[in-house]
Amino acid sequence: MSKVFIIEDDRALLRELSSLLELDGYESASCSDFEHADVEALAAEADLVVLDLRLPQASGLAICRAIRRESEVPILVLTSSDDEFDEVMSMRLGADDYVAKPYRPAVLLAHVARLVERAGQGSSPTIEYAGISLDAGRSTASFGERTVELTRNETCILAELVRARGKIVSRQDLMVALWQTDEFLDDNTLTVNVNRLRRTLESLGAPKGALKTHRGQGYSL
Repeated sequence: MSKVFIIEDDRALLRELSSLLELDGYESASCSDFEHADVEALAAEADLVVLDLRLPQASGLAICRAIRRESEVPILVLTSSDDEFDEVMSMRLGADDYVAKPYRPAVLLAHVARLVERAGQGSSPTIEYAGISLDAGRSTASFGERTVELTRNETCILAELVRARGKIVSRQDLMVALWQTDEFLDDNTLTVNVNRLRRTLESLGAPKGALKTHRGQGYSL
């Protein structure tokens, strides 16, 4: 049974999240001493850490960084903040995924399952296509001599496109890869993420239009 360690100060939400995880077959554990949350999380030897960024007397970002210095355990950041800065900083400090509150239980569980499964399989190898190199384990992309860090969503989208090797990947397939569903999200959410990845690839020096849109079908490299 996989164990999930939760760092969350809202007691009602903690109970709800613990119950949700346990009903889905996970063991859950948590802490109340947020000043030493990183130590408790590491001692728990969990398969996944769910970390709230907004904590009393502690910085969620600092906890994330401290855990990542000592362990490769997957970290899922869970926060009420909709600030893109928090997402970017979380990823730079070692978080593997980011979910905003209020979350949909089915979507959150899909994120948890993906991280736990990926951790069990080990780091993904580097994959390449059309001059673009993706290191999914480190969430980085390279083109020529340039390398850039990717968000979790950029990494997931690029992985699907690189693996397709020029074939069209449908919008539905990308949404399932990202969120394990194509039912709960505004269709425009995927467009925003694809456009962000397109700008990232262009900043690397990849040819303009390297990420192609096929109207009514999907995307390809």
